[in-house]
Amino acid sequence: MSYRALLAALAALVVVLTLASLMIGPAGIGWSEALRALVSGEGAAGLVMREIRLPRALLGAMIGAALGLSGAAMQGFLRNPLAEPGLIGTSASAALGAVIAIQTGAYAAFALALPLAALAGAGVAVALILLLSGPGGRALTLILAGIAVSALAGALTALVLNLAPSPYAAAEIVFWMMGSLADRSLTHVALAAPFLLIGAVIVLRLGRGLDALTLGEDAAVSLGISLGRLRLGVVIGSAFLVGASTAVAGAVGFVGLVVPHLLRRAVGSRPSRLLPASALGGAAMLLAADIATRLIAPERDLKLGVLTALVGAPFFLHLIRRLGREGE
Repeated sequence: MSYRALLAALAALVVVLTLASLMIGPAGIGWSEALRALVSGEGAAGLVMREIRLPRALLGAMIGAALGLSGAAMQGFLRNPLAEPGLIGTSASAALGAVIAIQTGAYAAFALALPLAALAGAGVAVALILLLSGPGGRALTLILAGIAVSALAGALTALVLNLAPSPYAAAEIVFWMMGSLADRSLTHVALAAPFLLIGAVIVLRLGRGLDALTLGEDAAVSLGISLGRLRLGVVIGSAFLVGASTAVAGAVGFVGLVVPHLLRRAVGSRPSRLLPASALGGAAMLLAADIATRLIAPERDLKLGVLTALVGAPFFLHLIRRLGREGE
């Protein structure tokens, strides 16, 4: 399959899954009625379509694309198929910011306090990573800085959970950290969209540098690629993408790991081609996973992050095993 045909097929799949996400739900609205209600916005059906299903479908596509894109960029920069967006600590730090908003009760007084706190946490993570890795830091220092920031954010999150004033607050924190697209509104879409767009623009412009980096760091430098600028673009772009995603959907893992790996051979292992393909593939995967949460256990509110982990963790183990065999 040609590259253009692959992108067209992935785009068509995203459109189909977006429509399916709009049509599937416990309200029992028929397809024709759902489409009419979505256009008109009238009655109870219009409220369900525009205020519940439409934001969920839009966020599924946007966040999936963001995670897939950031995962491809991270794997391309680190030249490691096991890398994923959370490696630099932005998702853990964004989760910490959101958990603090829940712990302090700020999210109850101000609806956008939680996503804004999560975005602030992601920003702090970027500042710490750039400070720790230094201006000339390369892949190894970036990984070590990310591990340190993730560990610190995870420890502080555990501390906040341990000091939760009531079991209800602790349960709210745990449920949010599982990741979900349920009960989101168009306000969340509007809040996340600018950050996701900025992150996507930054990362998609890195294709040439990532292609050159496949030849090695010295070869990339000889081709006129600034490794410092490339690293800065990957870190800041991924922070926008992952931070905004975590801010509105909680922790959703493995999308950025699985999707680029599945599509790498189809694009000839070129990072510049893998970036847009992974964005479309990530959108398709997250939409499919969110639809599955509604079909598997509609009455139990199966969390999206739980399902992606159940699917992604065995794949991760298989990938590690295969890489181990190739190294023997």
